[in-house]
Amino acid sequence: MQIILKYIKRYKLLLFLNVISVFGFVLTELGIPTIIANMIDVGILNNDKIYILNEGFKMALISIIGVSGTILLGYCCSKISTNITHDIRKDMYKKIQNFSHEEYNHFKTSSLITRINNDAFQVQLFVNVLLRIALMTPAMFISSLILTYKSSVPLFFVILSTIPFIIIGVIIVAKITGPISEKQQSGLDDMNRISKESLTGVRVIRAFNKQENEKDKFVEINEKFTDNSKKLFKIMQFTQPIFFMLLNFAVCRIFYFGALLISKDMLEVGKMVSFLDYLFHAMMSMMFFCTIFMMYPRAKVSADRIQAIFKSELSLRNDPKSDIVDCDLNTITFKNVTYEKNNKKILNNINFTAKTGQTIAIVGSTGAGKSTLSKLIPRLFDCSSGEILYNGINIKDFDIEKWRRKIGFIPQKAFLFKGTIRSNVCFGKEDASDEEIYKALSLSQSTEFVLSKENGIDSIIEENATNLSGGQKQRISIARAIIRKPDIYIFDDAFSALDFKTDAALRSSLKPITKNSIMFIVAQRISTIMDADKILVLNHGNLEHIGTHDYLLENCELYRNIAESQVKEEAISYEEN
Repeated sequence: MQIILKYIKRYKLLLFLNVISVFGFVLTELGIPTIIANMIDVGILNNDKIYILNEGFKMALISIIGVSGTILLGYCCSKISTNITHDIRKDMYKKIQNFSHEEYNHFKTSSLITRINNDAFQVQLFVNVLLRIALMTPAMFISSLILTYKSSVPLFFVILSTIPFIIIGVIIVAKITGPISEKQQSGLDDMNRISKESLTGVRVIRAFNKQENEKDKFVEINEKFTDNSKKLFKIMQFTQPIFFMLLNFAVCRIFYFGALLISKDMLEVGKMVSFLDYLFHAMMSMMFFCTIFMMYPRAKVSADRIQAIFKSELSLRNDPKSDIVDCDLNTITFKNVTYEKNNKKILNNINFTAKTGQTIAIVGSTGAGKSTLSKLIPRLFDCSSGEILYNGINIKDFDIEKWRRKIGFIPQKAFLFKGTIRSNVCFGKEDASDEEIYKALSLSQSTEFVLSKENGIDSIIEENATNLSGGQKQRISIARAIIRKPDIYIFDDAFSALDFKTDAALRSSLKPITKNSIMFIVAQRISTIMDADKILVLNHGNLEHIGTHDYLLENCELYRNIAESQVKEEAISYEEN
């Protein structure tokens, strides 16, 4: 629970007010029974009206203090617990933003969503109860026991004999509920995963008529989650009446022994009344304390899951040692670059150099490592061994944010955010003017379909860009990269959804703006990369050949096979000997 203590320390003033309010509340709850006892044993017994009025005035004053303390206690608890949850979510989201693909694969998206939302909420509930009870319960319990001891020693031991049974019950409940809470939170992860897959893949599900299969998968996970929840709630609800039974049993014994003591003139009626009040507060304090222990296992599971996020070491370390220095002729060099995942080599010993003004194409069969290679440049993850050098300096030595500002990355799967066309294009440059936006749209061949919309660049893009076609999404993504005027362009199969005419027009429009940049193109179409200065041919993670289109047709069988499978022999200007 270190995570809770860490964040509570931030609100020292509110904690101080919380302590004051607790003592005000305890003063009221324990002070009034004492006053009532005095009113009965002194005022009423002696028919002293002035004494009764004075005690009544004290009672009213203490009640005002108690009400004020209760209000202040509620305010402080709510304020601290909600602020802690806000801070946890903010810091967790900030940490997640620095995750690489390796961390995302380790924690899984569905689990991260659960940790940010539900786990943080469980911590909030626990902190709220903790702040209300953690200080009040010991103060109330100890004070009540002292006052009961002063009131009647024999009756005090009646209470004392009940406490061990409650403590043992609490320990047993905590041991049982811990593993169930962990299963419950894991089940919530699975529910989030199934729901996300069903919603995002709804078209595929309907196309293959698999609605019932998805329904059965969800029902199975939901039933497991429900069973664990039922077990947890049954245990909680089962323990509560048992504790109340023990409380009532103690009260019955108090009445019995108290009546005997009063009949023998060993106990006054007023003290008996106040004793019952003290007993009630002592036992209720113990009940509240039990509530904390019953909530603790689930809160601990959630806190540990949150702590795991904060303790996770980032595979991408931002440790800037050098400033980025640009030259007239910038170079990117892959030097013996190897990338491993799960002890399997995805890329093996890659070596090549790219210079300003050059277009570097990357081709190969599915799973050859093309996209992986392109993602190493903006440091979406780091190579396992070897170096990627920019002007002779390892890119790991640059500040990662400054390095990424030099790059325009268009991913394989075009992703647009819910908002407008303007907001999505300006994602690449926040302060872009309308003129810059229209120019970027024109270069990406997007002007026609954007202007055909009623609100132009202010037209709404729905969630997951469902109101745009695949080609339109790709062109908006390309415009987003163009508008920032980067020194390095990376097109990770970014032309796959475009028709041949649009593809050719787009590549033609890109030439003037990329002549002072380095451009990497991952592509499946040979027609897209025929004009590239260098073409890297990957085969199962190995760089099989590197050269121009014509050179590879003659010297690389894999490239030739890819080309021949796509284009007629006449179009690739190749003659067999």
